[in-house]
Amino acid sequence: MRMSWTHQPWSRRRALTATAGLAAGALLPPAAAAYTNPVIWQDFADIDVIRVGNAFYASASTMHYSPGAPVLRSYDLVNWEIAGHSVPVLDFGAKYDLNGARGYVRGIWASSLAYRPSNRTFYWLGQIDFARTYVYTATAAEGPWNRLTTISTPYYDAGLLVDSDDTLYVAYGNTTISVAQLSPDGRTQVRTRQVFTTPSSVGTLEGSRFYKINGQYYIFLTRPANGQYILKSSSGPFGPYTMRQVLLDLRGPIPGGGVPHQGGLVQTQSGAWYYLAFVDAYPGGRMPALAPVTWTSDGWPVVQLVDGAWGTSYPSPAVPTPPRQVTPMIGVDTFDGTSLKPRWEWNHNPDNTKWSAGNGLTLRTATVTNDLYWARNTLTHRIQGPTSTATVQLDHSAMRDGDRAGLALLRDSSAWIGVKRDGGATRVVMVNGLTMDGNWNTTGTGTEVASAPVAGGRIWLRATADIRPGSARPGTFSYSTDGSTFTRLGPAFSMGNDWRFFMGYRFALFNHATQALGGAVRITRFELSTP
Repeated sequence: MRMSWTHQPWSRRRALTATAGLAAGALLPPAAAAYTNPVIWQDFADIDVIRVGNAFYASASTMHYSPGAPVLRSYDLVNWEIAGHSVPVLDFGAKYDLNGARGYVRGIWASSLAYRPSNRTFYWLGQIDFARTYVYTATAAEGPWNRLTTISTPYYDAGLLVDSDDTLYVAYGNTTISVAQLSPDGRTQVRTRQVFTTPSSVGTLEGSRFYKINGQYYIFLTRPANGQYILKSSSGPFGPYTMRQVLLDLRGPIPGGGVPHQGGLVQTQSGAWYYLAFVDAYPGGRMPALAPVTWTSDGWPVVQLVDGAWGTSYPSPAVPTPPRQVTPMIGVDTFDGTSLKPRWEWNHNPDNTKWSAGNGLTLRTATVTNDLYWARNTLTHRIQGPTSTATVQLDHSAMRDGDRAGLALLRDSSAWIGVKRDGGATRVVMVNGLTMDGNWNTTGTGTEVASAPVAGGRIWLRATADIRPGSARPGTFSYSTDGSTFTRLGPAFSMGNDWRFFMGYRFALFNHATQALGGAVRITRFELSTP
């Protein structure tokens, strides 16, 4: 089994720049009630989407971030909130703790979310490190989520199907697609069989999503990063399957972004079908986009196009009136509860003895290092596109000599604004040049490029990020001593748009020591705003 499509001989970069639209597909007229793509301008990739009653749920990849596998919820397929995470902690080895090793670009890859009506239980299934598969369950999307089992077969890019007779099946693989049957309790594999080999003319297929629709079995597959195909069987989950192209080189809805692909199909209460895919849109990441789907008379899905492209706007889905508004993914957080809101994820697992919430977020130094990529307890938040600003109020009065705390634009090339405490003196600094190589080893720990002295124990730090795709984009930093007048610090930071780190840039809150542990900072307010 090939690890991933990055080992294929053709260029994904070339695929991302393809702009030719799919010829097939009906045009939809504009409507008064409409939504705009992307439906979420935040980084949620490898989407699996389901409906349970009047609510829609989706899962996404998070790689090395913890907790992992966020569960999104919507009542209309357009407005989404983060309900929780299927994987509470990445307890898959010390590298996910930043303890002697690191798990960057490992961890939670494309995985599957399903709901089993017979026991009213959500299931999350995903392989870790190409070694084994983990299954977690919960009776509510918010959790608690608990590990049900570990299966020795690594179901790469898996899609979980709960059949109409309650049997659990998993479609998985890269180029060679297989189907496994699980035991009735979902804990073990009963059997597995190869059901399809991708023709060489197509290349690579992966990202399985598994459905039973009108008695037919479908495996929905992506050709990364510019195509989507589907397999259909009339003879049962083990095939044989025939293949049809759904889209290829389809112009997407985000200027400068890629082709919508690798998502899932979902049906509304009224019987309408939709495809929730993602669009490669670096430096911000991979953004969910929604399009209506119709079916041919012989049972094949057709994405509905606007002017030969995935539409930037479509009529809003006809769904029952939502019971409430979803929780916004942007806004103010004062960390008033004892647990973090689900929009937050740590860079690797945190040391839970070194942070606390309630009356602000307290970050005690958890690592002695001069390398932010090795620092534990760095807390991250997705950037809102196309541009957004994060502002934090930081109490640095309990920092110690050698401590570094602040607000970063975090990826494999990073920069930050923050506070340095050295020799009893405090300065606000802008640092860039934090870099990793293609194996995610640190190649640069940062260079201070601007600074200013600060007095007192409180400061406001601000980062503004432009994540429109298509080229490197600027991130800028500023600070304030009164919370109202901000002073720009340092040059613009160029956020790279290479895809190979997979996850997009994030805002990150950090506090680490370079000399000795014992210092702390308190973040009393975080605000994510858009223009």
